[in-house]
Amino acid sequence: MKLTVGLAQIAPRLGDVAANLELHLATIEKAMAQGVDLLCFPELSLTGYTLQDLTYEVACKPEPADPTFRPLFEASRRLDLVIGFVEEDVRHRFFIAAAYLSGGKMIHLHHKVYLPTYTMFDEGRYFAWGNDIHAFDTRFGRFGLLICEDFWHASPPYLLWLDGADVLLFTSASPGRGLGYEGKLDSSRWVELVNQAYASLFTVFVAHTNRVGFEDGVNFWGGSTIFDPDGNLIVQGPYFDEALVVATLDLDALHRARARLPLLRDERTALTLRELRRILGE
Repeated sequence: MKLTVGLAQIAPRLGDVAANLELHLATIEKAMAQGVDLLCFPELSLTGYTLQDLTYEVACKPEPADPTFRPLFEASRRLDLVIGFVEEDVRHRFFIAAAYLSGGKMIHLHHKVYLPTYTMFDEGRYFAWGNDIHAFDTRFGRFGLLICEDFWHASPPYLLWLDGADVLLFTSASPGRGLGYEGKLDSSRWVELVNQAYASLFTVFVAHTNRVGFEDGVNFWGGSTIFDPDGNLIVQGPYFDEALVVATLDLDALHRARARLPLLRDERTALTLRELRRILGE
């Protein structure tokens, strides 16, 4: 099977949900014209990132009746979508969330599990922690979805791999930090290495959508990527500029990679579980 993926490397306006919705809809039209089957938007794509007290004003519900989500549900009848937003639950907790929409329905909802609250990051002050990590079925196969800090930890991608995910979708609002090797930002170098490592170790596709633009003096670097199950870079977006990054994935590459390198076949999950219990017990 072939799957054409679009990475919407956009620059949302901070706190302006209406303008960001229009940007989403315009990007969806561009993606449709290029034959995209699945279009992924970055972390908090409907709201912007450095929300602080705006968090409580921009929250919406991933339901067809919600005025923000209504046109997105309708658009998902033409192509699958990953949307980043703030969700308020029935107990009035606020989550950094990502929804997978397809065929006019929400197939999966992920709440960000790891909230960075160190150095320049302050997410734990405004958001609640997510508590679930699981893969989900789509019309293209079984996927996993994580948000930014989630995939800086080894356990969430590992759990998704064991839960049957063959395509990992990562979204982020990753700011540029540090000037490292060969003039590349430390933040971009690190994220790209991690994404390539997951693709190689788990023999999966890894598609990462990162935003661009400036907010409150913070610069977001873009550079969205897709790696194949052999760890090869399929496509990469430009640094710092808005772009619709499109690539067609040959899902038969999963068969070829796992025949060559049967890491999934040989993974000893019972041993891992036993040792985790030992470690926690100590």
